Amino acid sequence: MYLDEVSDEPFMNLFELTRALIDIDSVTPHELEIGNFFFEYLRPLAEKHGGRIERNEVAPGRNNVFVAWGKPEVVFSTHMDTVPPFIRSREDEEYIWGRGSCDTHGIAASMIKAIEALLEQGIGDLGLLLVIGEEIDGLGAMHANQNPPGAKYLINGEPTENKLGTASKGSLRLELEARGKAAHSAYVELGDSAIDKLLDNLQALRALELPVDPVLGPSTLNIGTISGGEAGNIIASHAAASVVIRVVSDLEKLQRLALGALDDRVEVRIATATPAIHLKSLPGFSTEVVKYTTDIPKLTQWGEPLLLGPGSIHVAHTPEERISKKQMLEAVELYQKLVKQLKNSAAAA
Repeated sequence: MYLDEVSDEPFMNLFELTRALIDIDSVTPHELEIGNFFFEYLRPLAEKHGGRIERNEVAPGRNNVFVAWGKPEVVFSTHMDTVPPFIRSREDEEYIWGRGSCDTHGIAASMIKAIEALLEQGIGDLGLLLVIGEEIDGLGAMHANQNPPGAKYLINGEPTENKLGTASKGSLRLELEARGKAAHSAYVELGDSAIDKLLDNLQALRALELPVDPVLGPSTLNIGTISGGEAGNIIASHAAASVVIRVVSDLEKLQRLALGALDDRVEVRIATATPAIHLKSLPGFSTEVVKYTTDIPKLTQWGEPLLLGPGSIHVAHTPEERISKKQMLEAVELYQKLVKQLKNSAAAA
């Protein structure tokens, strides 16, 4: 679904826009097409209200999109990329389904509709930042952080079921690799199993007593992928695994703990290291502590952060990913309320 297939009007309604975004394959690192879509969709909105729009290259074929109206005091932000596999949209009376519906295309659409409404009310000095790479390494957010607009507040969008997130876990992603020597499996003494080395080290990680935080709860460890070997009757010459630990306390201390559990039979690369964060709450908003990681720790120069978005994280990254239409409509109103409250607080300060 594309702009000229929906309406002669330059702007889609909330549900049309959400489905149009879902129906673009935006699995990391393939964000070029969805970035172009955002740019072309948002350009008329920027022009209509005297704003400016930028496409900022992060890597070849991968661009952040930033729109500003006036000198942004409050900036909305979320990510464009999704996890695999690409799943097209569908809808029923209650939900819009498909990859990225709640993580985070429905959120982006809700933010855009809130901005449209605020601009029509004469409320300016707003921004919208759409970044690449959140699902892998936060590359888009790190790039954006080098050129902040001087905003006072950042409203980051992730599925919180329309509650303000007051705390969020961090993430430590480790890539492990072991090398060995291939041989006939009947003569183990002639080979050196890379899989055995890898499994021993993965078990050492699993045996760790990980930190617990009174607000965020326990750290958790997930072995997300394992690969290696050539065949069942060949001693494996190579093996690799990807491990993610959800961080709840001191990141450097956890990193030392994890690396200290590994021996020299594996090589380890720290793919990402994101700290846990604690966030502010505001009167009139329900709150929630979330267990996932966001781009907020990588956008430290974009103002005081808040976290809010429609949708449930429990269905994100699953074949049943969906977003509640009711929550999306509520989010459009909540985002407007949040901006007005933040601006009033800034004015009173």
